[in-house]
Amino acid sequence: MSSVDDLDPAATLAAAESALRTRRAAEVEDLLLVCRWADLHAADPRRGEGRWRGEDRLVEIGGDGTPLVQELSLPELAIARQVHTLAVRATMADALDLRHRLPRTWAVVTAGGCEPWLARRAASLSRRLDRFQVGLVDAALADAIAGESPARVLELVQAKVIEADPGGYAERLEAELRKRYVGRSRVDEQGLCHVIARIEAGPAQFIEDTVNQVAERLDRRRDLVPHLPTDASRDELRAEAFGWLAHPEKVADLLAPSDPDTPAPRRRVRRRSRTVLHIHLHEAALHRWGVARVEEIGPLLLDQVRRLLGHSHVELKPVIDLAEVVRVTAYEHPEAVKERAHLRTIGETFPHASRVSRRLDIDHPIEYDPTGPDGQTGDHNAAPLGRTHHRAKTHLPYLLRQLGPDDYVWRTPHGLYRQVDATGTHSLDPDTAETLINGADLQRALDNIERHLGVSA
Repeated sequence: MSSVDDLDPAATLAAAESALRTRRAAEVEDLLLVCRWADLHAADPRRGEGRWRGEDRLVEIGGDGTPLVQELSLPELAIARQVHTLAVRATMADALDLRHRLPRTWAVVTAGGCEPWLARRAASLSRRLDRFQVGLVDAALADAIAGESPARVLELVQAKVIEADPGGYAERLEAELRKRYVGRSRVDEQGLCHVIARIEAGPAQFIEDTVNQVAERLDRRRDLVPHLPTDASRDELRAEAFGWLAHPEKVADLLAPSDPDTPAPRRRVRRRSRTVLHIHLHEAALHRWGVARVEEIGPLLLDQVRRLLGHSHVELKPVIDLAEVVRVTAYEHPEAVKERAHLRTIGETFPHASRVSRRLDIDHPIEYDPTGPDGQTGDHNAAPLGRTHHRAKTHLPYLLRQLGPDDYVWRTPHGLYRQVDATGTHSLDPDTAETLINGADLQRALDNIERHLGVSA
């Protein structure tokens, strides 16, 4: 192994990219060897048609459409790989699924264009689909896996699995609903126990909101819980609040407004927790088997969305037209601009970032100039970033240019170029990247001239 101690920053980055390609190639070779082992053991080992007595036999390792493999060939391969037989079985299932059921994605994997583990995970998630249904997953996955973050890829696969077999997904969902339960452990020597529940996300969120409200009110009304120490932690308060849920009349009184003249109907309205839920619907989601994307939850059937909102007072926000360009003359991005930036990008715009939360900083790709022209802040100059990435861009010589509503080009301090757009992160050669950067700077200058002339006129 060569020494890396003498590498400068640029050489270190180049070596890191080379190591990435080498590692992916090694993992691809590993999968190819597993496939080869399966090919070598694809013949039926049974000589007769008599009663099976535990001898070797052909079994289906992967999903529908993959070749059968001699079952007892797996332990030897496991020995060679120094893993458990079940681990080999899982690896072989993923490899065969990729080669036979997800051929377009397999081509990206073998070319070194993505992380093999991510492709394997996608193969596992789609294994329930038959050989025809899985084609929908393959088409979408092959286009996204090379550029999107792992979290976004897996969410896409989950959505396509639902779309490909909504009936089967609904059956599995119904089966999982039948597994819901609430239980408690035995009381320990301190008189404590665990309460365990498996319920749907909507009711769970409402319970958590109520517990938080009760805990906050108890923190202000310590006279109601004199047994708690004055320095009780938030977790202790929440545990106490959870116990109060066994007495709904006490909770109702605790959360009621302190003004005794407040009419009873208004009290009931104010006890309702307020939760903002962001649901993204395609036109297809309005039909029976449509798929909706709920922020911070993931893809759901429309019936699941209805259950999620079933006990809520729903207020709809107006549709936001992202085709418009909003500019403001201020350093801070207004909430309306932040909302538009999130809807355009659906997450962080740093290369290979995966956060899709709304709790992101909004950065000016072109640094704000207090003495510059009006309209520097707006849709044309807004990039959602996580705090660490925002700090890196601010304090290190990164260069960022916004080419379009959700299209960004980055240059790192040591000369790596990446384009981040609606399909993920993509490598760029320096000449192409600098052309895009110069074009963005020229367009910005022309826009400023045009706006200045318009204001002067």
